[in-house]
Amino acid sequence: MNKGDLLEYKMKYLSYKHHAWAGLGFLSIALAIRVFIPLQAPFDLLFLAIVTILILYIMVGLVFTYKYRKGLMAKENITSVEPFLEFEKEKLQTKLEKKRLKVEKKKWKAEAKARKNKSK
Repeated sequence: MNKGDLLEYKMKYLSYKHHAWAGLGFLSIALAIRVFIPLQAPFDLLFLAIVTILILYIMVGLVFTYKYRKGLMAKENITSVEPFLEFEKEKLQTKLEKKRLKVEKKKWKAEAKARKNKSK
């Protein structure tokens, strides 16, 4: 299996995993509603149909999640980290330059103040 197939499998795996979890969430909400709201005979059959559809939806999601589990082996397409490191290096150099300028400015102020005090 090539890298492209693995990345496609990973996308499908994540999609079906999402649908399986969403189905479980909806099923939990439906069952919680059923516990707190008693249903009469015609609505009870409708509720049973909804729960059955949700269970089938979850099962399909789980089956396809299992089918595309090989996608977990796919590595993310990471490009070189060199541009990031270069950016960080430039950022640090800029900070160092600012600190150096601050120190020089303080030094010049101190010298100017010393000359001013000498001239008095």
